[in-house]
Amino acid sequence: MASDSGDTSNMDREMILADFQACTGIDNIAEAITLLELNNWDLVAAINGVIPQENGILQSNFSGEASQANLFGPHGQSEAAPAAPAAEAAEAAAGGAAPPPPSSSSSSSSPPSSSSTSAFCPIVPSSRHIVERQPRMLNFRVEYRQRSIEVVLEEGSTVGEIKVILQTELGVPPSKMQLKGWKSGDVSDSTALRSLHLPKNNSLYVLTPDIAPTASTSQNSGLQESLNQNFLLVISHREAQREYSLNFPGSRTIQEVKRNVSDLTNIPVRHQQWDGWPASASDDSMTLAVSGISYPCHHLSVCRRSSPANTQEPTEECADVHMISDSEGDDFEDASEFGVDDSEMFGMGASTCRKTPMMPEHSENEGDALLHFTAEFSTRYGEVHPMFYIGTLESASQEAFYGKARDRKLLAIYLHNDESVLSNVFCSQMMCADSIVSYLSQNFITWAWDITKEANKARLLTMCTRHFGSVVAQTIRTYKTDQFPLLLIVMGKRTSNEVLNVIQGNTTVDELMMRLMGAMEIFTAQQQEDIKDEDEREAREEVKREQDEAYEVSLVADRKKRETQEREEAEQVRQERMQKEQDDEKEAIRLSLEQALPPEPIEEQAEPISKLRIRAPSGQFLERRFLGSCKLQVLFDYVASKGFPFDEFKLLTTFPRRNITQLDPGSTLLEAKLFPQETLFLEAKE
Repeated sequence: MASDSGDTSNMDREMILADFQACTGIDNIAEAITLLELNNWDLVAAINGVIPQENGILQSNFSGEASQANLFGPHGQSEAAPAAPAAEAAEAAAGGAAPPPPSSSSSSSSPPSSSSTSAFCPIVPSSRHIVERQPRMLNFRVEYRQRSIEVVLEEGSTVGEIKVILQTELGVPPSKMQLKGWKSGDVSDSTALRSLHLPKNNSLYVLTPDIAPTASTSQNSGLQESLNQNFLLVISHREAQREYSLNFPGSRTIQEVKRNVSDLTNIPVRHQQWDGWPASASDDSMTLAVSGISYPCHHLSVCRRSSPANTQEPTEECADVHMISDSEGDDFEDASEFGVDDSEMFGMGASTCRKTPMMPEHSENEGDALLHFTAEFSTRYGEVHPMFYIGTLESASQEAFYGKARDRKLLAIYLHNDESVLSNVFCSQMMCADSIVSYLSQNFITWAWDITKEANKARLLTMCTRHFGSVVAQTIRTYKTDQFPLLLIVMGKRTSNEVLNVIQGNTTVDELMMRLMGAMEIFTAQQQEDIKDEDEREAREEVKREQDEAYEVSLVADRKKRETQEREEAEQVRQERMQKEQDDEKEAIRLSLEQALPPEPIEEQAEPISKLRIRAPSGQFLERRFLGSCKLQVLFDYVASKGFPFDEFKLLTTFPRRNITQLDPGSTLLEAKLFPQETLFLEAKE
């Protein structure tokens, strides 16, 4: 029975080994066995440790030909087809359900190749168990001030759900949290974790700028400062005998550092063997700030790990800490993950080139580097050469692509490499040919860079990734040294920039001119469409602008007209109010005078009576009797009570003409000779 159990166990491992090799493409059996043993023959863990999670081999169901193209990313090998059965076998092994032994009709002495074949065969329910796929879980270690919180979520969750969990632990509202440490930069709360293509283990940190630290947390503010500090890692590549000086922020993880070093040294992460990491740096997901490395500078060394079949015990010179990474994937990463940007340089060992380099390795900025490049190019190949743009790649792109449609040009990126035997011939015979120089000057913005030094090449990859995407950077990396120099022809489009052509150094002047003209034809067709669209847009904007101006003029005219009308109406109301007040005042005076008049005497009265007949300006006559002894003021009051006030009208006699209003109001009618009767008339004063 023990023998049968041992045979079955060996057969299970043979099947796991076959599935592992089918999924990863590792042909070295000794290496594959070592990687499986490192993961205790856990197939899912072993595959995740070798193949990047972005490939999604164990994350989703595969069906038919639709999934074959994405199983192994850029490799495009034929092994992609059986990845779905292999993934199912891997999950079966992870769930503890070992594949059953071969059927009774199979020979027990079948070689391992038969098991390997089963990994490529479709899974039949009667012969293989179908295991339900479990959602992929992601682990997050979140640092906040002096606290560290572990969060485990399904890959289908969102960033906001992490904040909700942190709220229960930290008591900080999600709206006041800034979750940092994402490889892709800042993300919104609605971003799905699946879209970020995260590894299984991740390190993040929380910033709360709106919440002041308390007394208990202020003393631990050093952690936050460490996350914002820059660490200089001096990394010695022992095999190449080169030294790299890389700057990284404290928030960068050890895993990201190893991936960046992989791009520099071409040593896959899983084959890297490190010396110099402190004992506390036991997890690749740790940030540099908490890993225990020295600040501001820390020395490390890296070399390629020997084949698993020949792995021996570490020697005394590597006795500090040997970290053999099991990080996920060695595919090309965004070159912007390097600890430098376009304005920073990282040093490298002395160059083996004997001549003066085309571009210095430690230049502070791109403009100075290109000035040096232009001067050295002129020294080597003469003054007749294309006019190289002096400035950053971003500035060159702006000038070429983002002006008026009629002024746009193609961008020619010349990549020089002194280690290529074609460089001198290409520069002297092609780049300095009068026809090429004239054509490039008229139709192109020409920008140049020297990639002879590894540091300058890494910097170029950073810039290309930032401005054109990782595909262009990966394309440059695929060219070998003897294929340089390269001339990349880039055309700006509405939504993105497109590389029309990559011209290698092994060409002729006629072929180079033909390819430049071909690119120009494509560009001209696109430019004509852009000019047409731009003219139509400007015409629409001009019409809209004229309409807006006419509308604004009409609004101003209407506003002035309305304001004038409102002023006139207000003035009219004011005048009417004043007139009414005056009329009311006059009426009150008239009524008071009318009430104060003595009663009209009767004709048979014994006292002398004066009968007066007064003609108003309207022709109406006023008749009244007065006592001869009445004062002229009574006559004046009577006339005013009829609506002819003393200060506006004068009272005149007919013949002889006399102005009665000029007489003393205290004299009587008899004294004024207005007795026994008299005809008077009213006349308005001037």
